[in-house]
Amino acid sequence: MPLIFISGGVRSGKSHFAEQEAVLRYQNKDLMDKRLIYIASGVAMDVEMEKRIVRHQADRLKQAIAWHTIEAPYQIQDAFHTLVEGDIVLWDCVTTWLTNAFYEGFDSGTPCVEKPGCLEDKIWFMRSAVLTLLDKKVTLFVVSNELFDEPPYGNEEVELYRQLLGNLHQWFVSISQEAYEINYGIVKKWK
Repeated sequence: MPLIFISGGVRSGKSHFAEQEAVLRYQNKDLMDKRLIYIASGVAMDVEMEKRIVRHQADRLKQAIAWHTIEAPYQIQDAFHTLVEGDIVLWDCVTTWLTNAFYEGFDSGTPCVEKPGCLEDKIWFMRSAVLTLLDKKVTLFVVSNELFDEPPYGNEEVELYRQLLGNLHQWFVSISQEAYEINYGIVKKWK
């Protein structure tokens, strides 16, 4: 399976780039039962996020090709297990999924970040699910935000988030066939 990792700043054009590349691969694929799948990890917790989700949905509707959307804000491995040979998949995005993982359970009293081993388990299950895709003929585009140009924060939780995200980025790049960074709409291929 080819894995293509795409990172960049907020509103840098990374999702648009990923969508274009996924559609190109979809159009060039010879398999009969291929699907073009968008795995969305966003949850509309506020007005800004709701607008971003609507914008991403509208962008996909403008395309001549129909996307099959899977909502996977928490259990990403469940979405990955539904993928089959020939699928072209765009997962948008790792940063949103990790944020959801941090705070899952908040509404019932204790978020995952406060439960010993909870985040580690979620990351392990996600990584294991990605690795199982390596044996399938699935093309996976993984989108994530680049947050490492910011100065360190004094908040332990924010620094834990940045550390885990940085580790995830390094891991994704290490198993990817291609890695891109998008800034100001400019595409830089690193791998």
